[in-house]
Amino acid sequence: MKRIGLIVPSSNVTMETEIPEMLRRHAERHGTGWTFHSSRARLHTVDVESLAAMVNDGERCAAEVADARVDVIAYACLVALMSRGAGAHIAIEKRLGDIALEASAKRTPVVSSAGALVRTLGQLGLKRVAVVAPYMPPLTKLVIDYLEKSGITVADSISLSVADNLLVGRLDPAALPGYVARLKLAAVDGIVLSACVQMPSLPAVQPVQDQTGLPVVTAATATTREILLALGLEPALPEAGAALGSLPPARRATA
Repeated sequence: MKRIGLIVPSSNVTMETEIPEMLRRHAERHGTGWTFHSSRARLHTVDVESLAAMVNDGERCAAEVADARVDVIAYACLVALMSRGAGAHIAIEKRLGDIALEASAKRTPVVSSAGALVRTLGQLGLKRVAVVAPYMPPLTKLVIDYLEKSGITVADSISLSVADNLLVGRLDPAALPGYVARLKLAAVDGIVLSACVQMPSLPAVQPVQDQTGLPVVTAATATTREILLALGLEPALPEAGAALGSLPPARRATA
């Protein structure tokens, strides 16, 4: 039985549902078992000041989940880290790992959603993407800048302009195919369907990938992929898009 530590924004209602659902599917396919243990960092409004305060609160959260002797810690925080500038995920993952070690005397791998998204796109060879984000346009630009400084070109994007994080969690994933239909996809390698840990997207991931024939990744699927990799497990489960082993036919032929 693997213990998963989650650090989430206090108003987040998505990662504690989508990640367990994906790992439930992994358990059905591979026989793995999971328990989940969360700590919450305060966040209500998605603005730069609130995001910075939440990142600072993450150190307390890391010590709390480490007390449960978890096997991996997932820091479910994307734009908050990206707002700190290129490569911020590297420093925060190390810092939280050090805090977890101090708290538990156990070296625990830490993955962040920001780092997971960058690394997953790189590992899948997705160098030119289109992005759907729920943020106000200035925050979406922070995400785009972060990806581009990591070597990933953002060819097109949509900002849904929702500032209240609770309202982001109530967005309907059934609307995502319609947003994707408005994107310019002719010259992209893949789609970031939800560049946010709060915007629900899992039910739409496989339909959008099947509809477009392009690899689809989200903050949640990339984070789940890295949880599995950190535990030495195969990142493969059904109906969750390219990050978790379900590549479009054209990609399977060249993989």
